[in-house]
Amino acid sequence: MQPSLFISHGSPALVITDHPARDFLVALGQRLPRPQGALVISAHFETPGVTLGSAMAPATLHDFYGFPDSLYQLRYPAPGMPDTARQLADTLQGHGIAASLDPERPLDHGIWSPLSLVWPKAEVPLLPVSVPMAMTAQQQLEVARRLGEFADAHGLWLIGSGAATHNLGDRRAEGSPPDAWALAFHDWACEVAERGDLAALADWQRQAPQARHAHPTPEHFLPLLMVVGAMQGEPLRALHQSFSFGNLSMLTLASQALADQWSASA
Repeated sequence: MQPSLFISHGSPALVITDHPARDFLVALGQRLPRPQGALVISAHFETPGVTLGSAMAPATLHDFYGFPDSLYQLRYPAPGMPDTARQLADTLQGHGIAASLDPERPLDHGIWSPLSLVWPKAEVPLLPVSVPMAMTAQQQLEVARRLGEFADAHGLWLIGSGAATHNLGDRRAEGSPPDAWALAFHDWACEVAERGDLAALADWQRQAPQARHAHPTPEHFLPLLMVVGAMQGEPLRALHQSFSFGNLSMLTLASQALADQWSASA
């Protein structure tokens, strides 16, 4: 199976803020091999169906406000993958999944903020993939399966960037311990990913403890659902677990091959 990662990207300010999750992402790029390219499903790229970013040189989108000026000066000039995007669109359409191309799509902060820590030289080509919000969970899992097959066939990584918990209205002071609801959902997400439990994922809003509290809106959970779905029952292992602002899980999950490489490089 293709190398896969789910990254909880946290605040955009993680790029310039000391935090265990920041240290982990920097180490991730130093300890794991560099891929020839990656499909990146971002919680901040929401469309009804599947849209693929096909820019040759995607711009850096600062899709946030109220942060230090230095953050808005950052640019992440990772190359795009327009030819691969067209091939992926054709592949998805061949499986009955409508897919459109957006040649103007920039890299939103769900992509560039974590990956600028992992690959600071911006040398890895990236293909943004939207979260298909109008689809059912079963349809989203089918899209994920096809994305995984395509990534595997083309030697690409599949990365989901979202959040294992994402209730911005229930944040605490940085350094505060997580509340019981955040721990319960975080633990459930880890267990489901480690089991590769697609049935539980398909029914996550009913089965997961405190699902509505952990995710008042679903877009930050769906990259996790789709990365697990792409693995088709193969396990994902937790590489990093911490919390930011009390209740925002900074969980990172990896496919077994990447988890083995991580362990071997320690």
